[in-house]
Amino acid sequence: MKRKKIMIAIAALLIAAAGGIYFYYGFLFKEARNIETEMPDFSITAAKLIEDYNSNPEKANSLYLNKTIELTGQITKETDSVLILEKAVFCLFTQKIKNKVSDHNAVVKGKCIGYDELFQEIKLDQCTIIKPHN
Repeated sequence: MKRKKIMIAIAALLIAAAGGIYFYYGFLFKEARNIETEMPDFSITAAKLIEDYNSNPEKANSLYLNKTIELTGQITKETDSVLILEKAVFCLFTQKIKNKVSDHNAVVKGKCIGYDELFQEIKLDQCTIIKPHN
């Protein structure tokens, strides 16, 4: 009888340990997203994104926040690892931009991280240039 209780306790401990390991690796310790290889949730113009955030920021956040977005728009400013589209969409790249693309239209894919009220910009990170347009 005592041996049966010990076996049940050991089995319960093993099940609890397996559940804990699954929870840790399955939910808490997820790998970082690779935005470059993800399919975009939205393919829109930068002007449309700006319009959505200006008209209703809460609704725009519910649509776009933490989503992969493919934006088409005019590049208005460029630095080593940042493009600004339509003077209001801040696109942060993980690597330096190799080819200068200023004063052109481009298609950029990135993850929307929200609206920055201080700078009045919509922020995207982990961006990549899909294709520059002339």
